[in-house]
Amino acid sequence: MSERYVGAWEQAGLFNPLVAPTPQYTYNLYSWGNNAVGSLGLNNTTYYSSPKQVGALTNWLRISANQYTSCAIKTDGTLWTWGQNTYGQLGIGNVTNYSSPKQVGALTTWSIVSNSNYHTVAIKTDGTLWSWGFNNHGQLGLGNRTIYSSPVQVGSLTTWKNVQAGIYDTVALKNDGTLWVWGYNNYGQLGIGNITQYSSPKQVGSLTTWLTISCGQYAVFSIKTDGTLWAWGLNNSGQLGLNNRTYYSSPKQVGSLTTWASASGTNYQSTLAIKTDGTLWAWGSNYVGTLGLGNHTYYSSPKQVGALTNWKTAGGSSGTAIALKTDGTLWSWGPNNFGQSGLGNTTSYSSPKQVGSATNWYSATNSGFYTLGLAY
Repeated sequence: MSERYVGAWEQAGLFNPLVAPTPQYTYNLYSWGNNAVGSLGLNNTTYYSSPKQVGALTNWLRISANQYTSCAIKTDGTLWTWGQNTYGQLGIGNVTNYSSPKQVGALTTWSIVSNSNYHTVAIKTDGTLWSWGFNNHGQLGLGNRTIYSSPVQVGSLTTWKNVQAGIYDTVALKNDGTLWVWGYNNYGQLGIGNITQYSSPKQVGSLTTWLTISCGQYAVFSIKTDGTLWAWGLNNSGQLGLNNRTYYSSPKQVGSLTTWASASGTNYQSTLAIKTDGTLWAWGSNYVGTLGLGNHTYYSSPKQVGALTNWKTAGGSSGTAIALKTDGTLWSWGPNNFGQSGLGNTTSYSSPKQVGSATNWYSATNSGFYTLGLAY
């Protein structure tokens, strides 16, 4: 999710958690939380409730985690994966689990990666789109429902800009600002006005103004170039932010504001978003304190989290939220039964708590069961 996903990067003046510029620093990789199948990459299956460095390398750049599978791209453009591999979602040609990073092929041209429950999608520097793993709903976009344990190119286009894996669906952007979807669609999460499943990319409308994308639990969120926020799909907990619990199979604007910078759906039917003024907002399911509002009340429209104006990115998965401030500090809240909040305990919190005292965090992503983070 993705990147039920947090990334400290900017695009067009807005924070986009899936696109990064050339790195200015070298980055260390850290992990913590559930490690039953080696998801932390520490070459063991020990659980940790505070950050532990993965190896000694300092050339990690991008990270993605969901369920028990981890993905990362290094500054040299190589792609690495580890953790659960039941359906070949690690992309290394088998279904073996690994507790330390394994390189996917030998290429040095990987640019973006996103994984969900059991499938992975990625874009290369040449703008081509690739996918692998579970494919029961056509979420790989290959026109079939075949499972693949190594990367397969989606079509032949070289114009893909951004991609995110949903639970059993996939959402992508092209360079021309068009939005494309495929896979599972029982709740209208593909946004194309129906609940039909598709195993190859389908365009959402005809607009060329889509800027960011995020997949929640059978829901999708996107910000346009004008700063407006749009949502569609499952809405049983009010996670679309439309002040109701109605499902929608086409994009609906969330309020009328033009000041949204980022929005991230989670796999726990909740949503976190940040405005251009640095304020943090949340809505949807909250029975485990996911919204960070100090309570367990559900909200079907955006509610501000505290009064601070220095939030940079926010996201989460399966109820656990994680966020970065502009001062480089890392914060988390929500369920913490595996130590996935990184607070040195297994206590759950319904309001943001700082992870340690470091001020050099660059990005973080939470799978719901464990967390990956980059620090310089």
